[in-house]
Amino acid sequence: QESRLPIQGASVLIVETRQGAVSDEHGQFTIPNIHAGVYQVRVTMIGYRTMLYDRVTILPDLRVKLAVDLLNTPLQMDGIVVTAERPVIQTDITGTAYDFSTRQLEQLPIEKFQQVVGLQPGTTAEGHIRGGKIREVLYLVDGAPVQDVISGGLGAELPKSAVSQLSVKTGGFDAEYGNALSGIVQVITRSGGDDHQLEVRADKDNLFGGTQVSKTTDAEITFSGPLRRRKAHYFIANNLLLSDTRWWQDMHYFFKSPIRKELFGFAKVDWLFSGEKRLSGQALYTISHWRDYEFSWRYNLDGLPERRSAGLRGSLNWTHTLSPTLFYSASLYHNRLHSNIGRGVADSVTGAPYAYDFYLLYVIQGDRVLWADMDQKISALKAEVTSQWRPAHVFKAGVEYKYYDINSVLRKMEPQRTYFGKPVIELPQLNYSSDYRYFPRSGSLFIQNKYESPVNRSVISLGLRLDFLDPRASRPAVELIPAGPDEYREEITASVKAQTQYHISPRIGFASPLTDKSYFFVNWGRYVQYPLFEHLYAGLNNVELQRGVKVLRGNPDLLAEKTSALEISVRHNLHENMVASVLYFKKETRDQIDTKTFVPSNSRIAGDYGFAEYVNNPYAIASGFELMLSREKGKWLTGDISYTLMQARGLSETENQGMNYAQWGFAVANHPYYLSWDQRHTFKMNLYLELPREVHVILIGQYHTGRPYTYYPSRDGFSADHPGIRFLPNNRRMPGGQLLDLRIGKTFRLASTPGAAQVQGYVDIQNLFNSHNVLWIDSSGRSGGELHDPAAFGIGRRTSLGLHLTL
Repeated sequence: QESRLPIQGASVLIVETRQGAVSDEHGQFTIPNIHAGVYQVRVTMIGYRTMLYDRVTILPDLRVKLAVDLLNTPLQMDGIVVTAERPVIQTDITGTAYDFSTRQLEQLPIEKFQQVVGLQPGTTAEGHIRGGKIREVLYLVDGAPVQDVISGGLGAELPKSAVSQLSVKTGGFDAEYGNALSGIVQVITRSGGDDHQLEVRADKDNLFGGTQVSKTTDAEITFSGPLRRRKAHYFIANNLLLSDTRWWQDMHYFFKSPIRKELFGFAKVDWLFSGEKRLSGQALYTISHWRDYEFSWRYNLDGLPERRSAGLRGSLNWTHTLSPTLFYSASLYHNRLHSNIGRGVADSVTGAPYAYDFYLLYVIQGDRVLWADMDQKISALKAEVTSQWRPAHVFKAGVEYKYYDINSVLRKMEPQRTYFGKPVIELPQLNYSSDYRYFPRSGSLFIQNKYESPVNRSVISLGLRLDFLDPRASRPAVELIPAGPDEYREEITASVKAQTQYHISPRIGFASPLTDKSYFFVNWGRYVQYPLFEHLYAGLNNVELQRGVKVLRGNPDLLAEKTSALEISVRHNLHENMVASVLYFKKETRDQIDTKTFVPSNSRIAGDYGFAEYVNNPYAIASGFELMLSREKGKWLTGDISYTLMQARGLSETENQGMNYAQWGFAVANHPYYLSWDQRHTFKMNLYLELPREVHVILIGQYHTGRPYTYYPSRDGFSADHPGIRFLPNNRRMPGGQLLDLRIGKTFRLASTPGAAQVQGYVDIQNLFNSHNVLWIDSSGRSGGELHDPAAFGIGRRTSLGLHLTL
C-alpha cells in the first residue's frame, strides 16, 4: 500500500471453494472457473497483514477484478476485513444485463423470481421485453432451460431462497445463449457452506380481514450445510403456495379452499474433489393443481376443467480446471413435465355444447369440452470449454445435444364466435382435437472470443452460433376434391418428410472508454427461436387427418423465427456510485408464426369452416430509447429510476390470429400496426432505503401511457354498427396505468455475535394507492365489455405480513 509496487508470491484463496492462485512478478493473479455467487477471498503473504475481502460477487459471464493493497508489518497482527465493491460500470459485457443477489430478491415485494423481469427498463409487467412476445424470453437455471416446449411459458418454479444470482439480459447476449429472441433470464442457484443453516419464511395476505385479498399463504423452508466440511455440501429449499385466487368470492360456492395449490423445491449437492475439480448434482421439482376462472362462467364454474401439472428435472454438472488458463464443464440433465386438463380419459370427452342464458351472456349449464394430457421429456448433454489463451483474450466454445419425447393428446371443441365475442350457437363447434407423439432432436454449437485491450481498456466480443432442429415428422400433401356445390373432400396424396433446419447466428459487441468516467457500447446480433412443438405437430395424426375434423393443423416444416437486433449505449459515472446511461435499440423479427386458412369458410370440411395451418409470414419491428439513473451502492439510498420511449409494431399478435380473422370475416392486415403491449412512455423506479435500527423500505413504482385496443363497435354483438368502415386493429388507446408497491421491514438480531440468528419482519403492500388500472377494453369502448368483467382491471391493493427467520 505504501510503495505501490507489485508483490510476487502472495497467496489468494477463495475460502468457500478452496480455489486459489499466487501472484506473479507483476502482482497479478487469475482464478478461473468460479461459479457465480458471493464469496470471501483471503490474501496472505509473509511480512504483510492478512486481508479478507468479504462479499466478493462473481457474476455470470463476467471477469471480476479485485484490487488488493497489502500492509507491511514486522509483527503478527490481526487481519483486515474489507467489503469488496464491484465497478459501477461493467465494461466487459457489451449488451444489457441487470443482476440481482439473494439478498436483493428477498427484499423485493414480489411473489416469484420471474417477476423481476417486469421491473427493468424496456419491459412490461407481464414479461414482454423490448416489444417482443412473452414466449421470446428464455429462462435458464444453472445453464439448463426450464421451458414448456409444447405450449410455451415457464415449465418450472424455483424458491426465491434458492437463487444465488439472477441476471436479466434484455439485449445483446452472447453466442452461448440460443433459442431466444428478446431476452435471457439466467438463474444461478445457491450452494451450502461449512456451517449448517436453517431459513424459514412465511407470509399471509388475509390477516387484516376484508375482501380485497386472495387468501394466500406462502411458506418457504431452506436447509444448507456440510456433508463433509470443505468437501461436500448440501442445499435444500421448498416452497408451498396456497391461494383461493383473486376470485375466491365466486369460487368458494363451487370448490373447497385452497383453490390453487403449488409445491416446488430445489435440492443440490456439491462435492469438491479439490480446488480444480467439482461435481454438482441437482433436483428441481414442481407440483401444481388449480381451477380456472372466467367471469362468463361464474354461475357454472365447476363446468370448467381442473388443471394439474408436475415437473421434475435432474442434472449432473462436472467442472475441471486443467490450468490457470484453461477449464471445461460438462452437464447431463433430464427434464420431464406432465400436464393434465380435466379428469377421466380422452374417450370420455363428449362434444355436447354447453348452454347459455337467453341473452348469450353467461354459461349456465354444461361442461367446457376441453381435456388434455401432455407429456414432454428432454434429455440433454452439454459441454463447454473456456481458455484465456492470451492475457487479453478469453475464448469460449460449447456444444449441446437434446433428445425429446413429445406426447400430447387434446380434446377441444369451441363454439364459433363473432369478433365481438358472441357465440354462434346454430353453427357446429370448431374441433381443435389433436393426438401426436414424436421424437425430435436439436442441438447447438458456439464459439465466442472476448478481447480486452490492455492499452485503452476497449472490449471486442465476437461470437458465432449454429443451431439445428430435426422434427422427425412428415407433412401431409393434401388435395381438395370437389364433392358438390361449395363442398369439398380432402384427399391425402402423399407424405412429405420435414427437413432438418440449420441456422447460423453471428454476434458482435464493442465497448470503449470515451473519458475516464464514460464508456461507449454497441452490440449487434442475430437471434433464432424454434417453434413450439404444438405448432409443428398439432393434428398430424393420420386418424385425425382421415376424419378431417381438425380445424387447426401443425406444420413440421415451419421455419425458426429470427430477430436482428442493434443496441447502442453510453454509460457515465456521474459521481461516486451514480451512473447515468442512454441506450437506443432497434430490432426486427421475421418469419413469425401465424395461421392461414386454406379452405373457404363455406366448405363443409371440419364443420363449415375448413382448416388452418401454421405458416411463416408476419414480421414485427420495435425500437426505442432507455434512459436510466442508478446508484448500486452507498449509504441510505440505492436503486434506479428509468424512462423508456418505445414503439412495437407488427402484422400479428398471436399464432392463431390469421385463423380468427378468417372466422370473423376480416382481411388479414397487410401493414404493421401497434401491438397490444406497445407502451409508448414508461417511467419506473426501484428504490431501497436503509434506515437506522436496521429498518429498510423498498419502493417499486411505474407509470405507462395507454396501450392500444381495437375500436369497432357493435350493438348486438353480431354485426358492426358501421360495416362500411375499414377494420383497423388497435386503432385507439386505453388510459395509462400506474402502480406503486411498498415493503417495510426490520431485522431483529437474537445475539450480537457474528452469524447469530436473526428475524426479519416485513409488510408488503402491493398497489399502494389501489389504482384501477384498465387491462382491456372491448371493441365498443367498454372496460370489461358487456358483462363489466372485473378482470378488465388490475388487482387492487393487497397487504401481506411476513416473517423470515435465519438460524
